[in-house]
Amino acid sequence: MSARLSVRLARLLNMVPFFLANPGLSAEEAARELGVSTSTLMTDLNQLWMCGLPGYGPGDLIDLSFSEESIEVTFSAGIDRPLRLTSTEATALLVALRSLTSMPGMVDPSAAQSAIAKIEQAAGSASANVPGNVSAEPADDRPESPIATAVRSALRSKHALELTYYSASRDAVSERVVDPIRTVSIDDHSYLQAWCRSAEGVRLFRLDRIDRAVELEVPSTPPEGANEDDSFEIFNDDASLPQARLRVLPSHAWILDYYPMTLVDTEDDGSLVVTMRFATPAWMTRLTLGFGEGVQVLGPPELRRSVESRAAEALAAYDDVMSGKSGVNAP
Repeated sequence: MSARLSVRLARLLNMVPFFLANPGLSAEEAARELGVSTSTLMTDLNQLWMCGLPGYGPGDLIDLSFSEESIEVTFSAGIDRPLRLTSTEATALLVALRSLTSMPGMVDPSAAQSAIAKIEQAAGSASANVPGNVSAEPADDRPESPIATAVRSALRSKHALELTYYSASRDAVSERVVDPIRTVSIDDHSYLQAWCRSAEGVRLFRLDRIDRAVELEVPSTPPEGANEDDSFEIFNDDASLPQARLRVLPSHAWILDYYPMTLVDTEDDGSLVVTMRFATPAWMTRLTLGFGEGVQVLGPPELRRSVESRAAEALAAYDDVMSGKSGVNAP
């Protein structure tokens, strides 16, 4: 409730200077410019009519002449200028806008850069005096990637998308048609949330893993209720894939932040027991071997055998090198 009241208060305080600068606007035109309905606008005008300077006599209250056809301010009670951002507010807004422009697909870069320039110009030297201000940094004017452009265009036009996508959990590239819902930012990465027609479910697609995105002429038609899914699960547990059970040493706990692992148990020494879906044993074998002694495979048995076999082959090759059997002299 308080948030809605603060929004309305800001709108009311800006309406008087707005109508002073735009006398004679119709209620329909003004409502469109202010982003509210005509009925909300008329309610606001009736509220303003009862506001003014202390004393609140007839000569102190804001005076308006308004109807559906025309709106004019005849007495402003001193509210002649629109609200202005403080230097701290301007800096915070600039930081947020710059952050958004660095995330592919989140906003139209040209629109964001235009807004940054206008805020910097309006804020002037005041925002430059705020400690930690970043307004002096140049805007990132690199062209937007074709994939991010296609995603934003499809969302705006409500069209379906054809994607070529690399799935890290499957270690595979697939072609799929999706119905875009929205873009979201999670852990410094941009994702497209969409209904995947082949998986028949809501999925998140990381934009930097989309190899190709083509906007189709067919409309985007996510099933009813799909737009309400705001859980933003980055990894969806596909029960059709085999599942590895791993023991992760405390020194390697960081890998849970980078791979789709599910924590199952914590052992007395701090080791973590996790599960992870994988597409092929070969890919999972390479992944676990890359962590060395930091990750131990607990199951399934075929994955354990694959890891043990590859590790034995690597040790044998190393012994051959060290013994000179491969023709390479040991140091």
